[in-house]
Amino acid sequence: MNEKTRNWKKMVFGFIFAVLVIVVYKLLDNFKDIMEWVKNLISILMPFIMAVIMSYLFYLPCRKIEAFYKKRKRRFIQKRARWLAIFTVYLIAIIIIILIIKFIVPTVYESLTELITALPGYYKSAIETIENMPEDSAINQINLRSIIENMGDIKIEDYLNLEKIGEYAKGIIEIATGIFDIFVTVVVSMYLLAERSKIVRFAKRLCNAVFNKNIYTHLGKYFRESNEIFFRFISSQIIDAVIVGVLTSIAMSIMGVKYGILLGFMIGLFNLIPFLGAIIAIVLAIIITIFTGGISQAIWMAIVVIILQQIDANIINPKILGDSLEISPILIIFSITVIGAYFGIIGMFLAVPIVAIIKLLINDYIRYKECIKGNVEEE
Repeated sequence: MNEKTRNWKKMVFGFIFAVLVIVVYKLLDNFKDIMEWVKNLISILMPFIMAVIMSYLFYLPCRKIEAFYKKRKRRFIQKRARWLAIFTVYLIAIIIIILIIKFIVPTVYESLTELITALPGYYKSAIETIENMPEDSAINQINLRSIIENMGDIKIEDYLNLEKIGEYAKGIIEIATGIFDIFVTVVVSMYLLAERSKIVRFAKRLCNAVFNKNIYTHLGKYFRESNEIFFRFISSQIIDAVIVGVLTSIAMSIMGVKYGILLGFMIGLFNLIPFLGAIIAIVLAIIITIFTGGISQAIWMAIVVIILQQIDANIINPKILGDSLEISPILIIFSITVIGAYFGIIGMFLAVPIVAIIKLLINDYIRYKECIKGNVEEE
């Protein structure tokens, strides 16, 4: 009987293994089609993914405002505290967006338009400067002229012709679809915030039913710690980017740097990407300032911006972020490069918290193994 049972188990195992081999082969054979299907699925689910992200970002302010409403004496407000908190948070968000559109976007757009219009003149000036340099200069040796000439082949007029009307129409349709996606995102995110207690209770019951007590306890612990890392990092990076953008714009405006607000906005935006973002933004700002204000102004601008970045890195950001994530700069660069290559800008932004969580898991595993080895050695 035991021999038959063993033979039966071997046959089942062999059958399952053969099926898995066939499945893996088919997946590899149709990898492109599968990846295309995954991309389409992600595109369809994107409003819901963005809704989860939005509700996650708005969770903490909603919770604080809800607690404030629950302390009011009127029973009407107490009973509807959650929805009132949600509407309050979204109203504040809309007001902030309107203020940005009214005061910041026009200035940035005007500077950007002016910069694009002036690019041919800057291009011509750069070519003339290079032509007047000695032939044995370092700049001529790296063949900078050919690089700039290749950049000059890009013409804005190529994007403004009748042949592209179909593409423009497609773009209008995409804008309309985007507006609908935004509407879905906002509505779904509001319902996620309103139903968050039920969602958390259901997730806890499900985990408790599926896993044993030890695994359930560890899952709860890692969920809380991961949630703290993500929320602390994302919220702090956004606040920090706004502060850096404002300070840099003010500093550049005082120095008389042309397109100062545009460059400050760019530096603040790039500051969302840890470590590499600030470096890329400063280099771009220096290049633009060299053309618009000369080398001397570019050097002074670079010195001021680097000082502001150091103040941010050593004072402002640690105050906002709290305890450091204690991740090596090499690991930050590696994670941003690899995760950014696969998931784009969002991947570059989320690379650091993802690596911080992986580091947390690895450190806990190492401590667990060290404890076991310590106990074995003691015995």
